[in-house]
Amino acid sequence: MKTSKFKLALIQMKGAQTNDENLKIAVQKINEAALQGADIVVLPEMFSCPYKASNFPIFAQKDEEENWKLLSDAASKNKIYLVAGSMPERDLRDEKKIYNTSYVFDRDGKQIAKHRKMHLFDCDIPSVNFHESDTLSAGNEVTVFDTEFGKIGLMICFDIRFPELARLMTDHGARMIIVPAAFNMTSGPKWWEIMFRTRAADNQVVMAGCSPARDEKASYVAWGHSIVVDPFGIVLSQLDEKEATLYQEIDLSEVDTLRQQYKILKSRRLDIYELTEK
Repeated sequence: MKTSKFKLALIQMKGAQTNDENLKIAVQKINEAALQGADIVVLPEMFSCPYKASNFPIFAQKDEEENWKLLSDAASKNKIYLVAGSMPERDLRDEKKIYNTSYVFDRDGKQIAKHRKMHLFDCDIPSVNFHESDTLSAGNEVTVFDTEFGKIGLMICFDIRFPELARLMTDHGARMIIVPAAFNMTSGPKWWEIMFRTRAADNQVVMAGCSPARDEKASYVAWGHSIVVDPFGIVLSQLDEKEATLYQEIDLSEVDTLRQQYKILKSRRLDIYELTEK
């Protein structure tokens, strides 16, 4: 039955050192969120392994291998939509290629979307040197999936920095965009909240960001602060840096109401400029 209202759960978990341990923690927290009535459950970016570029080839799995099956089963058993954060994915056709990939499963455990991070995060700053491009390949597809609540866009972390991608998702009908992300201790304080508020206001969508919890002992220290922002660009809820699950009631009909009242998208001058996909 079509409805615009649902309960969202963003799982801000602290990662362990092994894949099996991380999957065990994730499944446990998914079960807990389902018991709290969540309809859509989201995991953080690279939740299955320590967030380090050299780890990605070591921890990578192919489609429908063990991690995929465990997450599909978790969605099916709990009758939820699961946006499975992201994990390193080894390409089926070219095993040399590794992607930062987010899978989406429906209430029956069927995969209904797969987003490969399009923009790889490379930085050289005093507090962190990190190069995803050393080990990862970039995805090339705009990802929007259908639910009974409406269309939802999916991007991963650094993807949010590029307004064109959020606008393409909006043009494809997205009324909400979900972002598994791991901003660091430099980018987080500066840009985490402003990125989510800006993309929400520009596109008149709900934005939801799910971060790992902060671990000061990790080689890459995440900012945390998982967040939900309404289509006005107002923060509805936000965690601190510690492990927790953020629950938020969402009504996507508010997106339609706002778009009817404030005709930002309709007022674009498409006779002068346009955004197209290649």
